[in-house]
Amino acid sequence: MSKLFYLESSPRKDRSASIQVAQAFIGAFQDADPKNEVKTLDLWDFKLPEFDGNHINAKYKVLHGENPTNEEAKAWDEISKIVDLFKDADSYLFSIPMWNFSIPYKLKHFIDVITQPGLTFNFYPETGYEGLVTGKPITVIYARGGEYSSVETATMDFQKTYMELLLGFIGFQDIKTILVEPTLTDSDSKEQTISGSKDQAIVFAKHL
Repeated sequence: MSKLFYLESSPRKDRSASIQVAQAFIGAFQDADPKNEVKTLDLWDFKLPEFDGNHINAKYKVLHGENPTNEEAKAWDEISKIVDLFKDADSYLFSIPMWNFSIPYKLKHFIDVITQPGLTFNFYPETGYEGLVTGKPITVIYARGGEYSSVETATMDFQKTYMELLLGFIGFQDIKTILVEPTLTDSDSKEQTISGSKDQAIVFAKHL
């Protein structure tokens, strides 16, 4: 039995290419072992705290080894519970549409909440940063209207490049990528693109 954490960041649901590919992955994962569990976190149906005031003050007090106030401690506990929810998995699946060459703001909000000292990373003056989410594979599905994997367009990709930087920062090393591109094309070409990505997703899921 294995537990998969699935993070869904598109609000388009049945019209979302990234979600369609993710569903193929999940189906193959569950077929591989009926006891496998999937925890889905839909960022459009999950309330995240505003990361301001007591939350950010608590972060910097933790970072500098200082004691938070009672209100800051409560705010930090709220953050810690979300991080615990995130870390309680054996493997991960993210489905991400490209928005304005980057990621949806809901996903950026989630990242800002979970990327915390002592929870998903540590910092040591002598050696620098150390990620704490280690030894777990993650598959990331990127859907994009255009093609951004060529030399000419790669500099416009702040979706995949940012996510790989962030995931590596908090400890992920086994990162698999599925590119669903281009989706802004004729319907036949789009379906062919999605179908090929689904096949890739199924292969990845079977090897978890």
